[in-house]
Amino acid sequence: MTDRTLHYIYDPLCGWCYAAAPMIEAVRNAGVPVTLHSGGLWDAPTHLGDEKSRYIRENDQRIAALTGLHFGAPYFDGLLTSSETVLWSHPTIAAVLAAGAIEAGAEFAMLRAIQDAHYVSGRHVVDPLVLADLAEDVGLDRPAFDKAFIEAPAESHIGQTRQWMQQIGQRGFPGFLLERNSALLRVQHEPFYGRSEAFAAAVVEMAARSSAA
Repeated sequence: MTDRTLHYIYDPLCGWCYAAAPMIEAVRNAGVPVTLHSGGLWDAPTHLGDEKSRYIRENDQRIAALTGLHFGAPYFDGLLTSSETVLWSHPTIAAVLAAGAIEAGAEFAMLRAIQDAHYVSGRHVVDPLVLADLAEDVGLDRPAFDKAFIEAPAESHIGQTRQWMQQIGQRGFPGFLLERNSALLRVQHEPFYGRSEAFAAAVVEMAARSSAA
């Protein structure tokens, strides 16, 4: 299935992308290559006020109820309540790009580590030192990561993804498009939250149909 690719439009600090993490893992386990495209949900360092924090909490509680995914107390009762919390997509995207530059495929482990550290452990993943710790946790050499992190083309990656999102009419995160023989087919994902294996099966079936066509 190397001629089929699922393009995943995401952001590391998007709650619904955390919800989609098991779906991505299931697709990869089914043998469909996945390419990551991050558009930068938080495009500048943002402190959470009470209203924004309340909105995020309600949204994440909905995700937890729908998917069964765990959101930790350090996140709900720590990160979301702290006036010192900053959300900023740029460093997390740079970390994902850096991991992939060091080792093919490591970008997926890095993304999942960032999501777990943020949503479960309530860690400040915009901090480069925290990101370097996570890189070590997924088996990457820390000096190599530090260098790749500094050199990661996060700004251009975000810009290219946003331009592509505008061209295809993708307004938010996450988004999925299946590429087959240079054609792009939008993959509906909303019915599959909490049903990762069913999502993978749907992607495989879609790829097979496009192949037969």
